[in-house]
Amino acid sequence: MENVLAIILAGGRGERLSVLAEERTKPAIPFAGKYRIIDFTLSNCVNSGVRNVDVLTQYQPLSLSEHIGVGASWGLIAPDRGIRLLQPYLARERGRGWYKGTADAVYQNLEHIDEYDADLVLILSGDHVYKMNYAWMLEFHEEKNADVTLAVTRLPKENLEHYGTVITDEDRRVTGFHEKIKQPKSNLVSMGVYFFKKDVLKECLEEDAHHAMSQHDFGRNIFPKMVNKAKLFAYEFEAYWRDVGTVQNYWQTNMDILEMSTGGYLSDAGWPIRTNETERPSAVMSENANVVNSLISSGCVIEGDVENSVLSPGVIVAEGAIVRDSIIMSDSFVGSHSVVDRSILDKEVVVNAGCYVGFGDDFTANRRDPEVLNTGITIVGKKTKLNPGITIGHNCIICPGMSEDDFPTAEVRSGETIRSKKKDRT
Repeated sequence: MENVLAIILAGGRGERLSVLAEERTKPAIPFAGKYRIIDFTLSNCVNSGVRNVDVLTQYQPLSLSEHIGVGASWGLIAPDRGIRLLQPYLARERGRGWYKGTADAVYQNLEHIDEYDADLVLILSGDHVYKMNYAWMLEFHEEKNADVTLAVTRLPKENLEHYGTVITDEDRRVTGFHEKIKQPKSNLVSMGVYFFKKDVLKECLEEDAHHAMSQHDFGRNIFPKMVNKAKLFAYEFEAYWRDVGTVQNYWQTNMDILEMSTGGYLSDAGWPIRTNETERPSAVMSENANVVNSLISSGCVIEGDVENSVLSPGVIVAEGAIVRDSIIMSDSFVGSHSVVDRSILDKEVVVNAGCYVGFGDDFTANRRDPEVLNTGITIVGKKTKLNPGITIGHNCIICPGMSEDDFPTAEVRSGETIRSKKKDRT
């Protein structure tokens, strides 16, 4: 793997993640307690023996940049290893500016890629959750003498239309690639993991850059054209892999990790998931606490009931409070005799006494963003303070920074969105 440069695409806006991605890029969203989503990809790189990593950022990069820092938490420090965060910039030459697509993001950084003495480029998505040894994929790539190798996995039929699907022959050579079509002919989906020979990568990106009608995207433009022009192979990955690009997927993947953690998924010494974390005291559970099937991070204080939930560092659950089927991010507070049910609370949320978040039998989809919130999950944005005794239904969006003055009544009905008084309110 010393001959490999890894490039992580980490600039996504995450529009389908609603207010969770309003102030941060998707890969920087907290996940599974103390982690961020990008930790899985970064840890895969380190555990696979990749020595050099470039992270391409764009949308709201501050949180991600602060999290990665100089890469010390992953051991990616000079002189033997290294990590760089590369952002788009304006320059005098034509074509410089915001990334127009995944392929354009890599194209605009070809000069940085050439600085490395690497013959192979490993392109990765920064917003997927999985544990994969890229060295095994590299062996397959070299065995096939491939120009490009795509990692693929099998998904249920109902999920296929949201991904690029791949058709292969008996030798695993790709004979068809279709990006997000209604009736795909294969259940093999692209995982956003690509091994390229560097010269092949440069050639196809240069060609694509000169096509004015191209969307400059690997899935939409690069791979469909390469099927008949290059030796394109598919490496099948059979373990757990999830794209957490929607609210439902984000919630469900946290629940999956919670279940798998009892089998050591997050504590596997042979494949550790590394992160940049602040030292906090051990979690405290009072004699009145009741915790069932939950992930409790350091610094948490639990005096109430927590069931089937994921709590990030520093969360406080007061006596008499109930947290159920929920994700609560760092330094949030759930007051006495409040209930948080099937909800996601971002960082530093204050749920005062007697509140009920995720209340009732009404599962009306969110009126503002019905495609984003329609499975019953309510989201409370970062640093919001809820009035004592307020009731919030299902599929609600409470935007970041809301104060007690922003709630006109003691009830937020299912499907509603609460925004600042200075903005539109539904």
